[in-house]
Amino acid sequence: MIKIKKVALFTPLLFVLFSSCKTESKDQKQVVNYAEELHSYAQPNKSVIKHLNLDITVNFEDQVIDGVATYTIDNNKASEIILDSKFLDIVKVEADGKITEYELGEVNEQLGQPLTIHITEDTKTISVYYKTTNKTEALQWLSPQQTADKTHPFLFTQGQAILTRTWIPIQDSPQIRITYDATVRVPKELMAVMSAENPKTKTVDGVYSFKMEQPISPYLIALAVGDIEYKAVSERTGVYAEKSMIDKAHYEFSDMEKMVVAAENLYGDYDWDQFDVIVLPPSFPFGGMENPRLTFATPTVIAGDRSLTSLIAHELAHSWSGNLVTNATWNDFWLNEGFTVYFEIRIMEALYGKDRANMIALIGRQDLDDEIESFKNEPNRTKLKLDLKGKNPDDGMNSIAYDKGYLFLRTLEETVGRDKFDAFLKDYFKTHAFSTITTEKFIDYINTNLLEPNKVTFNTEEWIYQPGIPSNQAIISSDKFANAEKVLKQFLSNDTIDASITKDWTTLEWVHFIRNFPDTMTTEDMARIDKAFDLSNATNSHIAMVWYEQAINKDYHGNNVDQNIEDFLIRVGRRWYVNTLFKAFKNNDKIDEAIAIYEKSRGNYHSVTASTIDELLGL
Repeated sequence: MIKIKKVALFTPLLFVLFSSCKTESKDQKQVVNYAEELHSYAQPNKSVIKHLNLDITVNFEDQVIDGVATYTIDNNKASEIILDSKFLDIVKVEADGKITEYELGEVNEQLGQPLTIHITEDTKTISVYYKTTNKTEALQWLSPQQTADKTHPFLFTQGQAILTRTWIPIQDSPQIRITYDATVRVPKELMAVMSAENPKTKTVDGVYSFKMEQPISPYLIALAVGDIEYKAVSERTGVYAEKSMIDKAHYEFSDMEKMVVAAENLYGDYDWDQFDVIVLPPSFPFGGMENPRLTFATPTVIAGDRSLTSLIAHELAHSWSGNLVTNATWNDFWLNEGFTVYFEIRIMEALYGKDRANMIALIGRQDLDDEIESFKNEPNRTKLKLDLKGKNPDDGMNSIAYDKGYLFLRTLEETVGRDKFDAFLKDYFKTHAFSTITTEKFIDYINTNLLEPNKVTFNTEEWIYQPGIPSNQAIISSDKFANAEKVLKQFLSNDTIDASITKDWTTLEWVHFIRNFPDTMTTEDMARIDKAFDLSNATNSHIAMVWYEQAINKDYHGNNVDQNIEDFLIRVGRRWYVNTLFKAFKNNDKIDEAIAIYEKSRGNYHSVTASTIDELLGL
């Protein structure tokens, strides 16, 4: 998932599991050794789900999903099995097809409730009949006016980190990998797609069948329903989108097959058969979400020039780091995201050259510096290995996991040499395919398989367990960024700018140029730059976001920028963008302006975004 920022707390619940999942291939049965878990009620050492059969109806009129989740379970002579449930209406429960007793435990604000189901030591299946409610956090129901085509409603889910339990009763831990199949009934004018084998055309009756044969973690179960179409890019890649967006999306993501080939050349076969992307309505809270076989993506990456498609490379990279080899707990989140940023940048380098790759890495490096500064009073939050006891796992979804994780791996690559590091990573993904791993097991693995055989001494534990950035960090540079800084300096010293100098700039150069405005920048300087480049009316969402942030910081109000900021915040629900701008309002003592806009925009946001801004603005 593309990096996000959020701070939230909840009362902790701790249970201990006894294993970390290990599977030698996707066809073999897992040997389970679950690690300590903080964010699930499940006790899979006693009884664990292995396969889900989901049979549901999507009711747009009542904004409810109802149906039955049936699980095949591994039962270690247990008398009960515990699922995670939050804001669900449990209708009845069966064990091996017969009604059985169950209890819903005490409500925890973040974790929800344990659903304890009575079974016998011979029980093979359990079935939970349930309905979602108007508090279900994973679901966003959109009216026609909130979609691109404005003719039909839309629904999408967001499960990471612990929200799948709000639309399916399930053992909601990343360590618990399951296969699934599903039957989904929707209005016949709409299409349903999932993180599974998907249809390419609408059915006559609105009934869709799905199958996911590879075992995945529950946070990767995903559903979208809308008036969408499919357009292939290659035999194994393509895009879903609303009719008015489908050609734009197809053009923007036309390099998808090239990306898959580049990724396979680096680290081995793509093991998920199909790699498709669905462009969701703008309220989707993230840049992208790596749901297997079907990445969910924000329309803010549709720039018309393929300049923001590193997001697609990032979500593709998750097909190895995250989906194939998964963090065992959310304390190990950096194992998902640090590896993915590294892999993403290697894909971009393979396709577009080292200059572009280094610019992406430097933007991340700047984000990392900003994040470390924001945590200056909480230095322990800058460690790669997290301690999320008593916290929401979203607390760890920030630039530390992504960009410090990347910097660690890049430094390691430069220390041991790229060829050796690539061979190590390719073996790492193959050896741990379809399993989960803790930070400690990773350290053992890297010592045994990379550092010791090559007689390399490296400060691995300092990088992982200590705050801040070690002194042996890799130094990343970019001539193109240096040139952008030179142009800015000349403008500020001469009060003139030659717009032709910037005609071939990429999005990354513009972002660097704008983000490096000095504290001494005046509103007059802002006005001159705006007159030269019309940045207040930028159509590229990333450029617009960083310009709007500077407009708020510099108290610039020209060229209709205030109205454009408000319109942007009402239209776009991507949490990174929204949080950045509302934080700028707050940091500049403009809370009243922020709240006035938020009152208009909040109804368009997914719960993930809304809860972040609620907390930021103290609402």
